[in-house]
Amino acid sequence: MKRLRVAVLISGRGSNLQALIGACSDAGFPAEIVLVISNVARAPGLAHAEAARIPAKIIAHEGHASRDAFDAALDAKLLEAGAELVCLAGFMRILSDGFVRKWQGRLINIHPSLLPSFKGTRVHEQALAAGVRISGCTVHYVTPELDSGPAIAQAAVPVHPGDTADALAARVLVAEHTLYPLAVKLIADGLVRLERGKVVFSDCPDTEGILISPLPEKRSAFFDPPSRGG
Repeated sequence: MKRLRVAVLISGRGSNLQALIGACSDAGFPAEIVLVISNVARAPGLAHAEAARIPAKIIAHEGHASRDAFDAALDAKLLEAGAELVCLAGFMRILSDGFVRKWQGRLINIHPSLLPSFKGTRVHEQALAAGVRISGCTVHYVTPELDSGPAIAQAAVPVHPGDTADALAARVLVAEHTLYPLAVKLIADGLVRLERGKVVFSDCPDTEGILISPLPEKRSAFFDPPSRGG
């Protein structure tokens, strides 16, 4: 089986990198991580790559005269590794439009909200301030506009009464660790692709159901299936 060659870009602890490494450790998973790049020399996530014996590179953004120069260094390493898909996993750098366009359809990110809601930073604070009852995470194709690319997959989690931003973040992170490998698998299996700025699915299984938060203690007629008797 030919496996999709994946590169992962990180800046910090690399928990989503670890989730992807775990998925790729299964010989039946249709992707493999061939390179990890960090723009931070002491990023804790680099230890995950070392433990899994995955090649890792440090490309410090401070050592480049411009964003374009930094992105050119990224691009060179990705090409050298033969990367076919680039996953941003807590990569805290805004990529240049030129880099994003070059890798369009092969560049994805995970964001800790149900996009298009709550873009940017301090996402969980935004969600709590807005009073939403459901939050979650989104894996999306990256486009030049920040956090605006079309969604590949989303996972929803409840917002509990009295939640803090840290408590909500921890709950969302658990969902991220399941969602990101799922999205990579969909791409590697050829079940999802980007066409003319939109995500196109093929042969994906249908899912049914409703997620409610808070969940009513007793089901009401509103949620019961309609009677066949009409």
